[in-house]
Amino acid sequence: MDRAEKKECVATLHDTLEASSVVVVAHYSGLTVAQMQALRKQMRAAGANVQVAKNRLVKIAVTDTKVASIASLLKGPTLIATSTDPVAAPKAAVAFAKDHDKLVILGGALGATALDVEGIRSLATLPSLDELRAKLVGLIQAPATKLAQLTTAPASKLARVFAAYAERDSA
Repeated sequence: MDRAEKKECVATLHDTLEASSVVVVAHYSGLTVAQMQALRKQMRAAGANVQVAKNRLVKIAVTDTKVASIASLLKGPTLIATSTDPVAAPKAAVAFAKDHDKLVILGGALGATALDVEGIRSLATLPSLDELRAKLVGLIQAPATKLAQLTTAPASKLARVFAAYAERDSA
């Protein structure tokens, strides 16, 4: 890689790290090519991105970013998982690490907040942004449906009472 390619790689990494809301750093030593492809596919499906780059270039790219705290984690064969959804990358990384013990999560960053391994695991247990939106819409709609049920309930009870009197009189 010549100097111009390195500058372009650092600029691309810098833009990616600035645009992402969460970054997960992990060791990937011992993973096969097929397993790495499976990891990339699983991350893409979750809405995250996985990159492997030289640690020196990543350290240069993280300077003057909100995720500068990950620079200390960049030792050995590391990969970086990024996503704009705060739980997508941690959830996919933890799920993959559960099945493949060769992927060792080192830590990461959520915005300017540095995260350790337990912080990444706790992020992975949170519901995704889409699930939270669905729950919020459900909570907003719940009072309206309950109100509709309450307004129709007296009429249906009255109809049942009339039906019971009609059956009793006909018997």
